[in-house]
Amino acid sequence: SPPTRVRVDPARGGMVRVILDRRLPEETLPPDTESVRYVKLHSERLSAFWGRPMFLRAGIVLPKGWADEPTRRYPLLVTIGGFGTRFTAAGHSMEEGHNFRTAWLADGAPRFVRLQLDGAGPLGDPYQVDSANHGPYGEALVRELIPHVEAAYRCLGQPHARVLTGGSTGGWVSLGLQVLYPEFFGGCWSGYPDPPDFRALQLVNIYRDANAFTNEWGFERPCARAADGDTEFTMRHETQLENVLGAGNSFRFSGGQWGSWNATYSPRLPSGSPAVIWDPRTGAIHPTVATAWQSFDLRLHLEANWNRVGPALKGKIRIWMGDADTYFLDGGTRLPQGVRRRQNS
Repeated sequence: SPPTRVRVDPARGGMVRVILDRRLPEETLPPDTESVRYVKLHSERLSAFWGRPMFLRAGIVLPKGWADEPTRRYPLLVTIGGFGTRFTAAGHSMEEGHNFRTAWLADGAPRFVRLQLDGAGPLGDPYQVDSANHGPYGEALVRELIPHVEAAYRCLGQPHARVLTGGSTGGWVSLGLQVLYPEFFGGCWSGYPDPPDFRALQLVNIYRDANAFTNEWGFERPCARAADGDTEFTMRHETQLENVLGAGNSFRFSGGQWGSWNATYSPRLPSGSPAVIWDPRTGAIHPTVATAWQSFDLRLHLEANWNRVGPALKGKIRIWMGDADTYFLDGGTRLPQGVRRRQNS
């Protein structure tokens, strides 16, 4: 709609009506270039889940000399950006003057085909895994998109020649895909991942804590900190912001960080909505939903399946994390370090 000026008077109340009489144009992909291509692939799996045509979008960055060596085949580097990063980031990274472009085209750089995944889904970032609310994004990725890209861009198409990397959301996705598909991928380089252990969902232990907004001593729980350690905003603040954005004053439909996590990890209600991990107004954690989140707790998955997945993951996982992450993500990477030790004891 066109911009409309309104006056909000809490004393008078009332309703503001917005007339939606304009329509966005049909989506068109950015133009291909010599080094960057774009893909929009119809997904049979996601379309069946959503009951309407669904597409997987991706950016492809080609290695130096790709067009000059038509018989050469390449390994695939799967890249996942931070929260909500779109597939168009592939093109931005190859703009003139960008540091990535300089490194990618350097004579001594390893030659990969780079696949940039899309962080947009109907309920926010889909985190590229199968879930009850987002749908089968993991299977769509490994059974549809990756085979299509490997065939179209002369990739080797072998597990040892598929590697994953990303930071923050992309850190969790790269780690999660490697853990959940241990034989399909040949290694992950995961940077400052979202929590792989839900005993440290930032500063919340969803299995033990009663409330996400306040800690056991009744103090407001920080959600982000500045470089000097000072609180930038709290769990209550961020959830309240997403409540405003979500239908029904609930972050479950916000499309934001907590809404996307919730849609990825929570069970689906009979109404078709994601169950909420905590009350959007009070922060009280729902234990039954927290229990359901265990299937996406990567630490628990490794502990339960170590005899099967451990050998397939040997030498494939590398994680780096700062010791004072802005969003307190460092705690979630410290706790799982004892998984293998406990399994071997």
